[in-house]
Amino acid sequence: MAKYRKLGRTSGQRKALLRNQVTALLNNGKIVTTEAKAKEIRKIAEKLIAMAVREKDNFDEVTVTAKVARKDKDGKRVKEVVDGKKVTVYDETEKKIKKDQPSRLHARREMLRVLYPVRDVPAKGAGKKKNTKNVDLVEKLFTEIAPKYTDRNGGYTRIVKIGQRKGDAAMEVLIELV
Repeated sequence: MAKYRKLGRTSGQRKALLRNQVTALLNNGKIVTTEAKAKEIRKIAEKLIAMAVREKDNFDEVTVTAKVARKDKDGKRVKEVVDGKKVTVYDETEKKIKKDQPSRLHARREMLRVLYPVRDVPAKGAGKKKNTKNVDLVEKLFTEIAPKYTDRNGGYTRIVKIGQRKGDAAMEVLIELV
């Protein structure tokens, strides 16, 4: 008995396909795909969510002092002349940051092995590069998705059969986060 479905692809193509679909599932909450692909996607997505649930509170709040450039009303850096050179003026500010424990850092890196980087393009500014934002899917897993499933022992995804696809009669399903 095989441990996984080959999906009629080479190993590199199969890994890329599954990574892409898992990324889309976690970013959008649900996707439509074939039944065989959905069952493989489910294995990977459930492992990532379980890892996020296990490590979601495993960090320390640390206060650090940071040097931040002083800015004028137009948002440009304030410069002053020192010894004949223009030098940027910096202010020191206190910031609270989350510092991951080693196990959470390892989980974060394991998730990044699977998930692709995602860019969010708002409908209003579509087609313009400056309007896009990078979405941190790992942070979304830790802060939004994991808290919903803290009291749940597995079964984070649901597969709902839609029907057969017209072209090749493959069973199409909707896989979604519960």
